Amino acid sequence: MSFRKIELKELSFNPFDKIGKEWMLITAGTPENFNTMTASWGQLGVLWNKKVLTCYIRTNRYTYDYLEKGEYFTASFFGEEYRSVLSFCGTNSGRDCDKVKETGLTPAVTGSGVAFEEADLVLVCRKVYTYDMDESGFVSGEGLPEQFYSKDPYHKAYISEIVEAYVKE
Repeated sequence: MSFRKIELKELSFNPFDKIGKEWMLITAGTPENFNTMTASWGQLGVLWNKKVLTCYIRTNRYTYDYLEKGEYFTASFFGEEYRSVLSFCGTNSGRDCDKVKETGLTPAVTGSGVAFEEADLVLVCRKVYTYDMDESGFVSGEGLPEQFYSKDPYHKAYISEIVEAYVKE
C-alpha cells in the first residue's frame, strides 16, 4: 500500500473545497464485498470531543445498505485527474455495474476500511450517531425540501469519528 498514516493535526485544507468542490468517495463494506459512491455534501469538525466527519446518504443508494451494516467506512479524496472517476461513481449504481472494474480504481485496505490506492487522502471513520432527515426539520422558508427532495428520498446523516488518516506517499 502506498499510504502513510498521519495524525489528524497534520491535516491542512479548506473543508469547503475538499468536500464541496473536490468531492469524496464514501466506501463501506468488507474487502470482499463493498461499494463506493461519490459525495459532495458533508462536514468536518469537532463534536462530543471527537474529530468527526458527517456524511449524508440517500436511503435509496446502494451504499446505504453497506453503511447500515458496518461500523466503519472511509472517505477518500482524489486529485483533479480523477474527476471523471468520481463523476462515474456518483452517477452509476453498484447494483448495476462493478465500479472498480469500470473505473480502474485499485481497492486498498486502510485500517478498518476499504479505500483506493489512487486517493491522496483517506479518512477512516467509525459511526457514532445517525439520524434520518425529514421535512419537519426545516425551519427556514428557503424552499429547500422542494429543491432537494421533490423527486428523491431524504438523506440519512452519519456522524462519525475520524479514527485514522492516511496520505499518499
